[in-house]
Amino acid sequence: MVLRASGRVDGEDFDLGNVIGSGDGETGVAHGEILLAFSDAVVGGDDAELDAARVAVIDALGQEAFVDAAGAAASFNSIVRIADATGIPVDEFKQDAAREILDDLGIEEFSPRMAN
Repeated sequence: MVLRASGRVDGEDFDLGNVIGSGDGETGVAHGEILLAFSDAVVGGDDAELDAARVAVIDALGQEAFVDAAGAAASFNSIVRIADATGIPVDEFKQDAAREILDDLGIEEFSPRMAN
């Protein structure tokens, strides 16, 4: 939600459909294609794909950016899992934005639990 909100403030339009493969590949984020491939590999189960994605990020963006990308992926992965496992609800002031993202991406099609 932060990326979407900050993009609106800056006049940018980010296609979140790319997160689930329904977008056109143009994320609006610099090096978005490489970063999406890396994020997919992080949550995937193919070690060779992850190794290739790591190399692609380092080659295109450098070692420091790779560390940042890996840290962001680890943080988002763990934060969401902890929130889901403990049943932490979405803050009231974020509910409209969260609903918009869920609707735009069709997230509820993935899990009936998300409909609540």
